[in-house]
Amino acid sequence: MATSDSTTTQVAAGPNAAAWLSVVGVGVVAATHIWKLPSALQQLQAELHFDLLFSGVLLGVIQVASMLGGLLAAWCGERYGLRRLLMLGLLLLGVGSLLGAASPDALVLLCSRLLEGIGFVLCTVLAPALIRLNCAPTELNRAMGAWGSFQGLATLAGLSLSSLMLDWTSWRWLWVAMALLSLAMLLPLARLVPDDRRARHTESGVRGQIVATARQPAPWLTGLGFACYTVQWMAVMGFLPAIYGAFGISALTAGLFSAGVGGVNIIGAVVAGRMLQSGRSPSVLLVFAFLLMAVSSIGFFALPWVQIGGGMVGALACAAVFSLVGGMAPAVFSRIGVDLAPSGGSVSAVIGLMQQLFNVGNFIGPFILAWVAVLAGGWQASWVMTCAFSAVGIWLVLLLRRRLTFGSRVESQGQASGAGAR
Repeated sequence: MATSDSTTTQVAAGPNAAAWLSVVGVGVVAATHIWKLPSALQQLQAELHFDLLFSGVLLGVIQVASMLGGLLAAWCGERYGLRRLLMLGLLLLGVGSLLGAASPDALVLLCSRLLEGIGFVLCTVLAPALIRLNCAPTELNRAMGAWGSFQGLATLAGLSLSSLMLDWTSWRWLWVAMALLSLAMLLPLARLVPDDRRARHTESGVRGQIVATARQPAPWLTGLGFACYTVQWMAVMGFLPAIYGAFGISALTAGLFSAGVGGVNIIGAVVAGRMLQSGRSPSVLLVFAFLLMAVSSIGFFALPWVQIGGGMVGALACAAVFSLVGGMAPAVFSRIGVDLAPSGGSVSAVIGLMQQLFNVGNFIGPFILAWVAVLAGGWQASWVMTCAFSAVGIWLVLLLRRRLTFGSRVESQGQASGAGAR
């Protein structure tokens, strides 16, 4: 299979659906470690005696690792192999979660989250390049659509399973279960994903690939556009249980509702993959997603749902639309990213740079939304933040379209695969 990643040679087994589906599964499991924490915070605060500020540190430390380590993970993948580094990422997630389960105090728990963050960035930065390596060109749009759903799947699994488990057991057993799940994923990764044969590179050669990638504007524009999505979605999802609490429902119910809202994100990602496969324009899909995120966020935040009879249903519907159409963005941006490696660059470096940029959005989004809510004395003005980032996202997409031919490239591949199917 041809690839723009100059450091990758074809895997002997050729394109393999089971292989790339296994890699998507690794991403889901890795991201679930982010979402096991929100439902457990109340137990953790009571047992380990830390305040709300430290809770924010625990929530954000995984994003910090991704913000700082994306390009470093890409360098390691180019140097030592993609599958090998994914397996190391799963090991770090498992060890970190076991360390967290045994934490005697908050500091050890923080260190365990840092280990999990390193494992998370290894799994999620290198996965798209490994998916591309194990995927036929005619299936790439569909495969990247599936990859774009990994965060939504993880949100659904993490919030729902943690809420249910914590209703009858300790958070420590939740951490143990997540560790075992991470270690169990080593088996399909080892058995189903061929070892990617990597040519030996000098350190300067790998560094040159990363520099060549970072000098191009397209990965930066794509990563910043992706960040305009993550800054909104992570902020809204992070505070959704608290917002639903205003309706007087239980913490378990609020957690399950939030999990459902996060889960519909999967639908948007899968639909986007299918639309790309049928030849739809990536820029049109992204503009549509940002516009509808803005409109649905106005409906969610600006209307006084708590004071309206049956308002919970209306609020839930607006949040679901926000998450569903938002799911199109990661699928499309991820699909664009795997085609952006310049001559002398690498796919892993593109994804690493994009990951560092969009995780800035994951990290600062909750802080910005909270700041707006404090200034306004409630959530009612929070739509200003979401609409502002949607507008910037649309501008970046249009700028990227003018600079590149990614639209015609993805569309032509989709049309070719569609013609083949006919």
